[in-house]
Amino acid sequence: MTVCVENETGTAFPFSPEALAKTVVGAVLDEENCPYETEVNVLITDLDGIRSYNKNYRGIDRETDVLSFPNIPFERESDFSIVEQNEADYFHPDSGELILGDIILCAPKIYSQAENYAHSVRREFAFLVAHSMLHLCGYDHETKEEAAVMEEKQERILNLLRITRDRE
Repeated sequence: MTVCVENETGTAFPFSPEALAKTVVGAVLDEENCPYETEVNVLITDLDGIRSYNKNYRGIDRETDVLSFPNIPFERESDFSIVEQNEADYFHPDSGELILGDIILCAPKIYSQAENYAHSVRREFAFLVAHSMLHLCGYDHETKEEAAVMEEKQERILNLLRITRDRE
């Protein structure tokens, strides 16, 4: 598994963003029974950066906490069989890893939401990576039912990793 993390803000975190992202990505993929070695890219940006990405790619001119850009058009959540039909579109030609997609995190939102929710910055970072990874695996939260599924999965993953809502 390759998790490439680029922090274009220079924001310091009280943990290793690379190590935590890799841990959370791995846990989600284990829970979703992904049968492949994977590649995920994580970009940490600022308020202007996330707003620009949100406007350019989603047509929404506002800041957000996280954006997910899946590479795979799942027909059913975590049904990885779709990638076998078009291997050239989904697998890295050199590493052979399944390219799941990109995650963009907003550093100031991570800090402010941790404060608002009264939990650690580590917890907020991990939550946003887990949330985004579920999107990369084909989940969405457009309906109450979809949102409930994602929320339950996010909590289960963070609990398995012992990343609690307590301040650390």
